[in-house]
Amino acid sequence: MAEADPQKTFNVHEAKTNLSRLMDRAHAGEEIVLAKAGEPWAKIVPIVPPVKAKRVPGGWPELAQIPESVWFEPLPEEELALWEGKRLDKYGL
Repeated sequence: MAEADPQKTFNVHEAKTNLSRLMDRAHAGEEIVLAKAGEPWAKIVPIVPPVKAKRVPGGWPELAQIPESVWFEPLPEEELALWEGKRLDKYGL
């Protein structure tokens, strides 16, 4: 394993004693290496919030191909009855 920067490497006992300070340093952008018996075992790193992608209208062009009757005409009586929880015995429910 590569040698870690000694100024950023802390043994477990020292890290427990100074955890709050180490977290502040990590929050400021530093990577802190935690060591056990001098051997690097883990890192404390800053959390980078994900960049939220901006929504773009028209991202599902297949919807434009659906006829307007699907959206605006009433449901057939049989399908409406199923949505209302009626006639479920027909499907064994």
